[in-house]
Amino acid sequence: MDYLWSPWRYRYVSQAGKSSRCVFCKIAEGDPAEDRTSLVLFRGRFNFIVLNKFPYIVGHALIVPYAHLAEFPRLDAESLEEMMKLTQEYQTALEAVYHPDGYNWGMNLGQSAGAGVRDHLHLHVVPRWVGGENFMPVIAETRLLPEDLPTTYDKLAARFRRKEPS
Repeated sequence: MDYLWSPWRYRYVSQAGKSSRCVFCKIAEGDPAEDRTSLVLFRGRFNFIVLNKFPYIVGHALIVPYAHLAEFPRLDAESLEEMMKLTQEYQTALEAVYHPDGYNWGMNLGQSAGAGVRDHLHLHVVPRWVGGENFMPVIAETRLLPEDLPTTYDKLAARFRRKEPS
């Protein structure tokens, strides 16, 4: 049997379910001076863009409303409009930095839909490349990332510096 070591996952596995505070609310309330540590690329008026700490692929990010709510129909018009605008802006940043061939956007709403964070809705933006997926996720349930998160953060955050919140 082969072993693939990913010791950074231990922090996630060992803390899963132990905090009663919403992970997205903690990030939203965090000090903007610590955004690189929390992987926040941009803070808008109603939403923020954060890299997924456990990405499917390089550049996988989340557009997250500051409002703590689980039901998409309850998202107000201003937050929804900004969410879509930030999704466009993030896709433009991905185009400039990584040149993906396509994208998946999606929300998993509710436990039966696969939501890892069920009580705070968020939109996944996942860049895709032709031939980018290999056998590892299917056979070994393992994802291979060619770049560490701080490097991805630095490349993409540069696209959002000097930008005013929407």
